[in-house]
Amino acid sequence: MKENKIRIAYLPLYIKLYDDSNPNSRGPLVEYMKKLVGMIEERGFEVVLPDCVCRVKEEFDRAAEKFNADPDVTAVVTQHLAYSPSLESISALASLKAPIVVFDTTPDRALIALAKEKNLIMPNHGIHGVQDMCNMLIRAGKDFEICAGHADDGIVDRLCSVLRGAYAAKTMKNCRVGMIGGEFEGMGDFRVPDDELERLTGVKTVRMTKEEGSSLSAAVTDAEIEEEIASDAENFKVRITNRANYAASVRAGLAVRKWIDENSLDGVTVNFLHVDSSGLPKMPFAECCKTLGRGLGYAGEGDNLTAALVASLIRAFPDTTFTEMFCPDWERATLLMSHMGELNPRLTSWKPSLDDKPFNYNSTGDTVGVNGCYRAGKAVLVNLAPRNGSFALILTEVTMTDDGERDGVYSKSVQGWMKPNKPLADFLEEYSRAGGTHHSALVYGGDIKALAAFGRMMGFEIIII
Repeated sequence: MKENKIRIAYLPLYIKLYDDSNPNSRGPLVEYMKKLVGMIEERGFEVVLPDCVCRVKEEFDRAAEKFNADPDVTAVVTQHLAYSPSLESISALASLKAPIVVFDTTPDRALIALAKEKNLIMPNHGIHGVQDMCNMLIRAGKDFEICAGHADDGIVDRLCSVLRGAYAAKTMKNCRVGMIGGEFEGMGDFRVPDDELERLTGVKTVRMTKEEGSSLSAAVTDAEIEEEIASDAENFKVRITNRANYAASVRAGLAVRKWIDENSLDGVTVNFLHVDSSGLPKMPFAECCKTLGRGLGYAGEGDNLTAALVASLIRAFPDTTFTEMFCPDWERATLLMSHMGELNPRLTSWKPSLDDKPFNYNSTGDTVGVNGCYRAGKAVLVNLAPRNGSFALILTEVTMTDDGERDGVYSKSVQGWMKPNKPLADFLEEYSRAGGTHHSALVYGGDIKALAAFGRMMGFEIIII
């Protein structure tokens, strides 16, 4: 899956006084800024610069106008090359449409150790300009994120992770989620009316009609089905015996794929109880997994909220999946992470399998599904929990263990084994006290601070367990 190139703006701040009194000071600082910009670009970002290093109000205003005119700008990174008087920049900063990420850094890592050799005060004193600016941002009611540290200590990676969080927020505010089969009757925790979800987050829900599902299914050709089956043979361990069910499942999956493309959807949710009411010939479990594998969002059971969450996170953090805490293993203090037949196949310990799947929940009958085990590694569990008119983003750092068995009793299922960062009983109690829903996203290698930044940019309450 190709990662998205994220476009950001970069705003260098300086003071005209220094140009007037010591015009040679700025050059080395600009060169260091260019080095930092290059480091950001090396990490897959596209950087937009203003026409000049900004010092006075008119220059800041022109920069803000340029950034605001670019609809692809995800965030504006500020860097103080030196002290910069805040009243020169605050009106421009307050006018920015994209979120602000303050990059609080200086060229030299050490001052005392080099004090006998050279005076490093001039190139390294921008931090109090940051403090001046941040105070004014708060007084202006303008939110911001901040990353402080030296480039040699990993702060550029941290900055880029926060910028990915900003990209996730930008994605969610413009997210389009498809719903197939409507809501799951009686399942209330993640349920938010479509119009309220759009009003509070920007997420728009598109529902598949029976006519659309039937028409798209009928339009899938035998050649397309055979091509997909050949692709499956490369990407999965195929253990299917009922070829008719397999072909019908592929037909349903390709119909869903066409529908996603035709409607420019960022994600989709499927309610397995009523997939037949959408005109599909089979429950497309395999396509749900392939959707995640292609970098789009997914959630089960008509959960457009979590589908939008996964869609937003997976664009910024590709190693993301939809998941659910299914069963506790009290003895090993782990949780089985599973769902009926949906996982991101890019995140499995071994090559996932395609198997016959008995299915009697609706009139479409038996189908096929993807099975596999999530790989071991560090991750962040992310849950978006509705409140009355708002949301809480629940975040917790977890460890995915290697307890899964390739050929054991759970080999024909979706499985993953999650160890919380505290005793299992304490974790489960705290999670439910926070109102966590039973559908979540799991972000491998996720930076919890960056994910919290995403939540703040969305206006969510942040709860860290």
